[in-house]
Amino acid sequence: MASIARCLRAARPSAFAAVRSSASRTVAARPFSVTASNEIRKYTKEHEWIDLAADKKTGVIGISEYAAKALGDLVYVELPEEGRSVNKGDAIGAVESVKSAADINAPVSCKITQINLVLEEKPSNLNQVPEDDSHGGGWIAKVQVDEQGLQDFETLMDSEQYNEFTATEEH
Repeated sequence: MASIARCLRAARPSAFAAVRSSASRTVAARPFSVTASNEIRKYTKEHEWIDLAADKKTGVIGISEYAAKALGDLVYVELPEEGRSVNKGDAIGAVESVKSAADINAPVSCKITQINLVLEEKPSNLNQVPEDDSHGGGWIAKVQVDEQGLQDFETLMDSEQYNEFTATEEH
């Protein structure tokens, strides 16, 4: 299965431009969210994100709003296996939309501690609130991060760098 980034490259340029322009806007606050905005969210070039908790031992993984809009209406989410240890870049799940299917890759080396079971019944949550890590949000998994995961985290893009990255069509 292709990564999210590869699926986005195959999208029609006209549809891609619309997603690019709407995803590049930065929103300072997330209205109606019970979770405070986390300043240590980082992104991969494959359009996954991770929020690292203040303790730098736990985090939450999901796909970006940019990816969710580009994929279109999601109809199925394959969730990772709880308790599984993965390396950065390993496929931990998949998403299927009316347009395409894509792998969800681990943004850092980590251990999956909890999965968002709501997505099995309501995959559309990923379209509605893809970057919300609250109970009803579109997060994929909660993870435990070790030293290697922290090193991986430092190599990822912050939101400003990610917005610049998604502003171009050639990824």
